[in-house]
Amino acid sequence: MSSKRQCISLHVGQAGVQLGAACWQLYCVEHEISPDGQIATNSLSPKDENLNAFFHQPGNGKYIPRAMMIDLEPSVIGQFQNSAYRDLFHPEQMICGKEDAANNYARGRHTVGKQLLSTVSERLRILSENCDGLMGFLIFHSVGGGTGSGFNALLMEELCNSFGKKSKLQMTIYPSPMISTAVVEPYNAILTSHSTMYETDCSFMVDNEALYDICRRKLDVDRLTYIHLNRLISQVVSSITASLRFDGPLNVDLSEFQTNLVPFPRIHFPLSTYAPVATASNADHNTMSVAELTTECFEPRNQLVTCDPRRGKYMACCLLYRGDVVPKDVNYAIASIKQKHGVEFVDWSPTGFKIGINYQPPIVIPGNGQARVQRAVAMLSNTTAIAEAWSRLNRQFGLMYKKRAFLHWYLGEGMEIDEFREARVDLAVLEMDYAEISKDTVYCVYLFLVCVYEKLSKIKATQLLTEGIRYM
Repeated sequence: MSSKRQCISLHVGQAGVQLGAACWQLYCVEHEISPDGQIATNSLSPKDENLNAFFHQPGNGKYIPRAMMIDLEPSVIGQFQNSAYRDLFHPEQMICGKEDAANNYARGRHTVGKQLLSTVSERLRILSENCDGLMGFLIFHSVGGGTGSGFNALLMEELCNSFGKKSKLQMTIYPSPMISTAVVEPYNAILTSHSTMYETDCSFMVDNEALYDICRRKLDVDRLTYIHLNRLISQVVSSITASLRFDGPLNVDLSEFQTNLVPFPRIHFPLSTYAPVATASNADHNTMSVAELTTECFEPRNQLVTCDPRRGKYMACCLLYRGDVVPKDVNYAIASIKQKHGVEFVDWSPTGFKIGINYQPPIVIPGNGQARVQRAVAMLSNTTAIAEAWSRLNRQFGLMYKKRAFLHWYLGEGMEIDEFREARVDLAVLEMDYAEISKDTVYCVYLFLVCVYEKLSKIKATQLLTEGIRYM
């Protein structure tokens, strides 16, 4: 019986494609599917009945991912086409152009990217028509590069126009504080965040610096590469999607993430955390309990984004457990966390926790340095501490924009100077929203009414705003 909860994955740009390769390799191992899309020889049937959520079976016994890999230049997709998993995807699901975006948001959005949009839209239409119950989209990208920022903004606009009501969740690699692959990362990150502010339902944030730190401390690997980082992120992605692919006592739908993690439309940037990250020697000698795993997720050094959650307040936490976990242990762990010093929630979110439990234990790719464990947890937390990352980006953007540095490359591709001003103001307002949101309940009533004002008719929204102001 086919699943009615189908999801399409879109991997955009170099980071998105490389992360996609790690994710689909892990999915295949978890479902016992061989690299060519056939059922593994030692398995008579797919490992579970919900496989249809992420794989399409045309009828010849082959399983094809419901996914697309998109890049404006061919080299990264070419590497994947030369890997062991080259026969997994339909050739038309891997789309690439002839020239890259050169780390330029404007090239990905206004010039080079537009040449590829019609091809992507057509293939996206075919993928969606192969679904009998499309739930939404998972978009993987980095905001520092040109394709991941510019073309992603173009793609999100297309998704909103064609699939307005479907969930659109992003796994986003944001610029790190110290590690940078491009000078103009702040420009690209701020511009795309502004462009997609109301087109993205939820954006799960990670950064390379935090990933490097975790892998360096916890994995016995002499030389870390992007492969190790991507495989760590793929464990988080696997935990997020496990409830769609496997049965469990407390499964979490795609739409439930935004319902429980996004209190206001603009405040949709949860942090990601995963535990345990351990080598085989550590895992053999220290099997962590549910309470210990939960505590690990609230340690600042284990966050996949470089910021200190102790400097902010939590609005909501989604804890996704896998493996040998029972609800009783989860309830005990959460009760302990609520009493823990340094874990503070806003006063208007008294419950604070969304729980998911799946009995499918985590699986790791051999050679990554990680050990296979009995249980694991991925935490997605919406906290005001993320304002630290926005503040850092805004400051870097302001330093370059004040001197008008590098702007000619963007203006030469069709952008206008006002777009930079609007983006900077918008993200400065977002930073202030996070600062105000932790103060008191009254401001949140006002913020909610402002959001309503943008959606409802002017007369009805004015009445609501008047009531809100009277309440204040």
